[in-house]
Amino acid sequence: MGKLSPANWKKTVHYFQRNGLRDTWYAARERLVAKDHYSYQPPTADILDWQRQQAEEWQEGAVRFSVVVPTYRTAENYLRELAESVRAQSYPFWELILADATEDDSVEQIVTQLAVEWGDDAAKIRYIRLPENKGISENTNRAVEEATGDYVGLLDHDDLLTPDALFEMADEIRRIKVERGTYLQFLYSDEDKCDAGATRFYEPNRKENFNFDLLLSNNYICHFLVVKRELLRNLQFRAEYDGAQDYDLLLRAVAELRFLSTPAKERLVAHIPRVLYHWRCHDTSTAQNPQSKRYAYEAGKRALESYLETCGIRGSVRELKHVGFYEVVYADDIFTARPDLGAVGGPVVERGRIVGGRMKASGKIYYEDLPVHYSGYLHRAVLTQDARAVDIRNIRLRKELWEIFGQTVGVPYVCKPGTDRFDASTLPADTNYKNVSLTLCRAIRKQGYRILWRREDE
Repeated sequence: MGKLSPANWKKTVHYFQRNGLRDTWYAARERLVAKDHYSYQPPTADILDWQRQQAEEWQEGAVRFSVVVPTYRTAENYLRELAESVRAQSYPFWELILADATEDDSVEQIVTQLAVEWGDDAAKIRYIRLPENKGISENTNRAVEEATGDYVGLLDHDDLLTPDALFEMADEIRRIKVERGTYLQFLYSDEDKCDAGATRFYEPNRKENFNFDLLLSNNYICHFLVVKRELLRNLQFRAEYDGAQDYDLLLRAVAELRFLSTPAKERLVAHIPRVLYHWRCHDTSTAQNPQSKRYAYEAGKRALESYLETCGIRGSVRELKHVGFYEVVYADDIFTARPDLGAVGGPVVERGRIVGGRMKASGKIYYEDLPVHYSGYLHRAVLTQDARAVDIRNIRLRKELWEIFGQTVGVPYVCKPGTDRFDASTLPADTNYKNVSLTLCRAIRKQGYRILWRREDE
């Protein structure tokens, strides 16, 4: 959207009401200087033809998908465009299940017309007329009950899939099955937003590979989400979390698969780094006006609290300045509450800008040169998340690792007065902070611990 669009003015007003003038000034300034040169590039006809040929070769034993959509008073143009986006898939092994809670037969008439227009493809549409509207969770559960696919894809009634969406999912499922002999439990892709007419695409959400603690900060996974049918049927959506039902489902899937105690199981999740989903923005959508579904973010907070209770983690959840983003506040010392954590790191700031902190395995610094008052791309610079490495100049270590610290770094772990944070002033003057940090964090992860990035500013 244009930076001065009505939707952005709405967001700014609501942000001001929540956070006051100072924070609103920084948030507005960050948004105005942000560069957005995104242009969605659909797959070419040649690529789609190649995908169709590949899918035909996989026909025997091919992965099958059930795309489920709960509908309720869905506008005809939105429903038609949604259905056509599924029909246009280069991967042919799918069914579209529409669970309709509309009081009249308006949606059913549209589906009937589509069936006539689709000819042989009409057999892929399955329409379920619900006797009453029980909300998005219960309505979706009803659709999932009818699913026959190996995996269930979740699609909102006014959004769109890209034509390569199901192929990319099937390709990754096959690859992991061949390489590891296991089936992925859920997969997700990047996404973007589109205007009401689906003619302009913007604000791409380039996601990370599965990041446990980032998920405890917000539902960064969102769309396009595909879940193993057995897992989804076992968990089901919970009506008390309507509005954040997908987030609640993901948190319970993470608990069910025991990612907290066994990080290696995170390999059962895959991220497809391609935009495969267009989230349509219109006046009542959460995408355009987050305050239009304030209840959804409150439900998200409750879902996260429920997850903590399930896992026996003593703590509370507080909302951050931007709606839909959270922070877990641990009742105990973080290393007591989270036995899986070996280190917690925060940003290193010079002249008001981030110069160190969370790093990739290569040593590249996330959020480098970002003004300390800015929240970064999709607010990730202020969100708690897993890290491959963090800067030794702003780090806290579990006591059990202090000996390894001394062996690795060459100096003892000395705390800053009144804290358990390492006193970086004890390092030799010629220390290469990046190399030492990477070496230390590799040693920590080798012991089986996670490393956490958390905004603990010095």
